[in-house]
Amino acid sequence: MADKINTNRKAELLSSPVEHIDIASFDARPIIEAWGKMSFTSRDAARAAQIFNMALEDDKCSTWLVMAGSTGAGGCLHVYRDMVKYNMVDAIVSTGACIIDMDFLEAMGFQHYQAKEILDDNTLRALYIDRIYDTYIDEEELQVVDHAIYDICELLEPRPYTSREFIYEIGKWLAAGNAKKPDSLIQRAYEKGVPIFVPAFSDCSAGFGIVKHQVERRKAGKPYVTIDSGGDFRELTEIKIAAGTTGLFMVGGGVPKNFAQDTVVCAEILGHEDVEMHKYAIQLTVADVRDGACSSSTLQEAASWGKVSTVYEQMVFAEATSVAPIIMSDAYHRGLWKKREPRNWMKLFQ
Repeated sequence: MADKINTNRKAELLSSPVEHIDIASFDARPIIEAWGKMSFTSRDAARAAQIFNMALEDDKCSTWLVMAGSTGAGGCLHVYRDMVKYNMVDAIVSTGACIIDMDFLEAMGFQHYQAKEILDDNTLRALYIDRIYDTYIDEEELQVVDHAIYDICELLEPRPYTSREFIYEIGKWLAAGNAKKPDSLIQRAYEKGVPIFVPAFSDCSAGFGIVKHQVERRKAGKPYVTIDSGGDFRELTEIKIAAGTTGLFMVGGGVPKNFAQDTVVCAEILGHEDVEMHKYAIQLTVADVRDGACSSSTLQEAASWGKVSTVYEQMVFAEATSVAPIIMSDAYHRGLWKKREPRNWMKLFQ
């Protein structure tokens, strides 16, 4: 396929890399304070920032970042990386795309690109360009990611791994000199002891690499790497039990959101009757509530399931690339993270 691609046209379309916003480079505190005196989404976002700062200030609280959607590709990868860097987050629950197709892709030296013109999608397919709204990814580069996951599988002992274990191995592989961009979210989390869970791990480029590994091993009659979804749930629930008080900062919803919230119910099933609901909870979403979903329920609805306390919760109905950097810049400049003790939840599994 590659030899048929119009390489000049492809290079033209992939000429404007997405630049990731730096939350330390500007002070959003005046914006948040102004928003707090307004109404509608502005006031909701200001209250979300207030709640997140309360969670950081609460020395009993372990904060979790929960991610779905494509905001990483859209310019927020460094926002999430810096939440780890500046000790604002102790655990991460995410879709596979956010971690592998976006962060790992860039760790390997590739980029996402602004679509200055949006072509017919069949034309993009002929050029091996994948589209996320107004953002492009080079499919040939993404396939390099697929094969890198395959290579990592081949290095590992053939046994079941939780996604947390597997992503830890990716971090170790990157830190061993394989990273072209050494300051990725995965590598930062590996170095800081922040576990990353991807409950639907095969639903991304990781899946292609794992399937290739398994198919070849099965043909050769050899054992192979598998992903232990139940183990993921058990491990994150163990973190919830150890943490006690928890706060969730959720970008999007879906599987990661429900997975993180369900740890409260799972802890109860395991006999921990005194387990706390998530004390602090923020969700940034553009999903609707009228179909009964809102990408896995509103936070108020989650209270009926015993998952989230409604004292310090805030829904923010806004596109996350526009509000997440403001909320995190506000948190960075207020500096409450400087007093937080790192949880290093990876120690539970070592």
